[in-house]
Amino acid sequence: VWIFGYGSLVWRPGFEFTSRKVGFIRGYSRRFWQGDTFHRGSEKMVEHPVTILLFDFQACTWGVAYEVRGEQIAASLEYLNMREAVLGGYDTKLVKFHPQEKDAEEPILALVYIATPQNPSYLGPASEEDIAAQIIVSSGCAGHNIEYLLRLADFMRYFCPQAEDKHLFSIEEALISILPCLYYTEESLEET
Repeated sequence: VWIFGYGSLVWRPGFEFTSRKVGFIRGYSRRFWQGDTFHRGSEKMVEHPVTILLFDFQACTWGVAYEVRGEQIAASLEYLNMREAVLGGYDTKLVKFHPQEKDAEEPILALVYIATPQNPSYLGPASEEDIAAQIIVSSGCAGHNIEYLLRLADFMRYFCPQAEDKHLFSIEEALISILPCLYYTEESLEET
């Protein structure tokens, strides 16, 4: 079984796997339009993890596909069902994964977790600045929402430098432009 990750699964799968491949799926675009009050958020400060939405055939979402075999299958699916479906509100779907490798054969059928607009935690579209402002103040049991954003941006830079993810990098830019203001404000408060 292959499992495709496009958010925190790219750096923290949390399950045993046999192999992994960087690549993409077609037709979907990654968006920070899902809400979460558990992993990197709370009831007061909702986290913005990513989901993918069906756009058009030209769209691509880059990530990592993990191959799980034998006993790994049941254990990984049980873990991911809790992490992504029960706690995150995501549904499962099968997609065609295209490995980045030049000598790759046909696309691989992979399982993916997607939060749809019908999900009660779905937040929908917002400006990159508004999403960045919410990311700055959100944290939960898995860490801070800033880490989630920056690790995902780093993954894209280092493993998929040829790919564009305008939404992701616009939010990262907005976050970086806000951070100096927050640092200055905290420093000013300490001096007074």
